[in-house]
Parts: sequence; C-alpha cells; structure tokens
Amino acid sequence: DSGYLTRRLVDVSQDVIVREHDCLKEGEPVRGMWVEDIVEGKDVIEPFIDRILGRFAAADIKDPETGEVIVKTNEFITFEHCQRIKKAGIKGAYIRSVLTCKTRHGVCTKCYGADLSTGKPVSIGEAVGIIAAQSIGEPGTQLTMRTFHTGGVAGEDITHGLPRVEELFEARKPKGLAVITEIAGVVSLGDNRKKLEVTVTGEDGVQEVYQIPFGSRLKVKDGDYVEAGDELTEGSVNPNDILKIKGAKGVQNYLLKEVQAVYRLQGVEISDKHIEIIIRSMLKKCKIEDAGDTNLLPGSLVDIHAFDEENERVLSMGKKPATAKRVLLGITKASLATDSFLSAASFQETTRVLTEAAIKGKTDPLLGLKENVIIGKLIPAGTGMKRYRNIEVIKNVLNEDIASSFENKDTKDASYLDDMLTGDDSFGSNDSEDMTAGI
Repeated sequence: DSGYLTRRLVDVSQDVIVREHDCLKEGEPVRGMWVEDIVEGKDVIEPFIDRILGRFAAADIKDPETGEVIVKTNEFITFEHCQRIKKAGIKGAYIRSVLTCKTRHGVCTKCYGADLSTGKPVSIGEAVGIIAAQSIGEPGTQLTMRTFHTGGVAGEDITHGLPRVEELFEARKPKGLAVITEIAGVVSLGDNRKKLEVTVTGEDGVQEVYQIPFGSRLKVKDGDYVEAGDELTEGSVNPNDILKIKGAKGVQNYLLKEVQAVYRLQGVEISDKHIEIIIRSMLKKCKIEDAGDTNLLPGSLVDIHAFDEENERVLSMGKKPATAKRVLLGITKASLATDSFLSAASFQETTRVLTEAAIKGKTDPLLGLKENVIIGKLIPAGTGMKRYRNIEVIKNVLNEDIASSFENKDTKDASYLDDMLTGDDSFGSNDSEDMTAGI
C-alpha cells in the first residue's frame, strides 16, 4: 500500500538535505540535463515549460530567431522567463538537475531549484529528501490499485497505478516484457519456422536478430530506423536492460518519464525534482570491476562519490585508477546499502544489519536524520545545521526599548517592527553571503 511505499521512500532519501549553495567549483563546466515535453504516444504528459519553471539554467536559453539570451547560464528561471520561452517557440533546454549534482552528501541549491512552498530558491538546511518521499507517497492513495488483463495476450498484462510505481522504484523485472534492441540501425522483418524475427542492421554492418514471442505486437515496420534501447514490441522494459544499453542517463530519463506517466494519467501533478531525488539515491552505488592501484575491493559496492575521490587520489600519484560498473538498486536494497548502519537497522533486517556492522567494525557518519534521532542528537537540517548553531540571540535588550526607538519613525508597516522583535525569517536564504552573517 502507499503507506509502506512512503516509508521506503523516506528511508532511501532521508539523508538528502540541501548542504551548500553551489556544487560547482570555480572554473568548472556547468553540468545539467536536457529537458523537453514528456510524451506518451501522442499525448503530452508533462509540458516542457512546467519542467523548467523554478530551476536554474545549465546553458544560455536563446530566442531561435533573434539570438537574444532569455535566460543566462546559472540564472533562476521565473514565470516571466517561461512566458518568453513559450512565446519564442523553444521546445527544449539544458537545466541544472539533482541527477547531475556533485554535492557529496545531499544536494545544492542551484541543482535543486525552487522551494515549491515559496517559489524562491531553496534554503540551505531544507530536508528535501523527506519532502520528495512524502510528495510521491501521499498521492499514491489516489492511484488505482489494479493490473489490466486483456485475455492473456502476450505483453498485454501491463501493470498500472500504484503497483507500477512500486515496480519502477524497486527496479523489478516487469510483467509483459518488451523486446528491445541493443544496437542502433535499420529494421527488417522475416519469418523463421513460423516464428517472427526482427533483424537490426547497424551502420557498421553488424546485425542483431531478435526472436519475437508468439502473440506479441510489433511497434516497428520494415525499413524503420531504431536507436539502441528502443522497443521492438509493445510491453514494459526492464530498467536494468536500459542501464546496460543506454547507461545511467538513459535509465534516469526512463524512470522519470514512466513515474510521471503513472501519476499524470491519473490527474496527479508531481514536480520532476522529487522523482529525481529518489532516482539519484537508486543510482548512487557502483560495482568495482578492476581495483587498479586503489584501496577498493573488486566486486564490492561503493558510493559513486567515494569511487571518484579514490580515483582522483590515485591519478594524482600517477598510478592506475579503478574501473566500475554503475548499479541500479531498488529503494529497499538502496536503504540497506547505505553508509549508516543505524538508519539501515531501523528500517528492515535489523539483526543482519547490526551483525554485519559489528563484524566489519563499521562507524556511522551520522549524516542523515534517522541516525541522529536514534542517538538523541540535533538533526543536521534546518537550524540544526552547524552553520546556524553559533548565532547569538541578544537577550538583554528589552522589547520596549526597541519599540520606543521607532516611535518617531514615520512607518505604518508593522512587519518592519516584527522583524526586529521576532527575527527576520529570510535569514538562511539562498544567498551564500547571507549564510555567514552573524556566525
């Protein structure tokens, strides 16, 4: 049910907190993802304009006719910008995304974008992982809890609604698998002993032959050009196959599109950034294939950031780096594969997790919310963050003294006085200079 889905989503994303203003170091190229309309068949599920509102641009967005820059790189995209982009007929753009964020533990303001409760760039300390989990789990109760059966036709028992969302987030092999091509090329159809075959011929002359199961409905015709990872028959696709063929970016786009399709077709609107946070947590591990001269063990699952850091260290010494394969974990497995044994133990398989942690002599970095609640520490979010802890509140000034000093002022705005008496809520906004004020 949706309650258990929410619990798993919370567990996988509870350590995702806005930790810094910008993950890019000076002089580094801006990373981002290309976004356009999400289309299912002929229907536009999520318009391109909805996807870029409240995000930061990863490249200049220009008017195709005049060449005028509408939004500069690293600029916040407002409603006014969106109106101009729509008027200019622009169909796609590069935006900064949670999926390309390089913040080690959590995300940065620029890659996350707007806080949806204020419409302004998100503040440092916001627990965006919990917000994402609840934003996806709460509307889950509105989704249909059924699988459509159509007379046993192969590839037609397609799961919809909440079970489909669960299937995607757990990275399970779906029912009614579609046949997908591993290479790009031209399609030719043929029969072999009463079995239909689809042959894809690449530009280099390499041929791949795919047997089509009896009763499956083809999505391609003779002479069609297909890209690697395209479906040849109707049905669902195993996300792990897409990861193998198209890589991490391909599976990120697939999962995002499929989850949005389920919710939008039921009339539920969810922001892309919430789904991106969960997908990022599912793809944060890689499996070491060759350790090179690093301290990593072949076959072990390592955090992608730890892998990159270890390789940088080895390369700086002129030694051989490690090679690894990106791994897609379902949300349950990802929760148990976290660096925090306290968080994993409080989720599922408590005995196994604690036994393993004791044998390996693990230490908990205490970066998430759950582990800090368990040991009774202040949570590292909101005002519990270190950057806000040393702010001094002046207590020896009487409110009456402050109020009397404003008596001669010609002001009717009570909010100005309120800010002086109760503190200004804008402290800790997105501006990095503000962060150090009073600390």
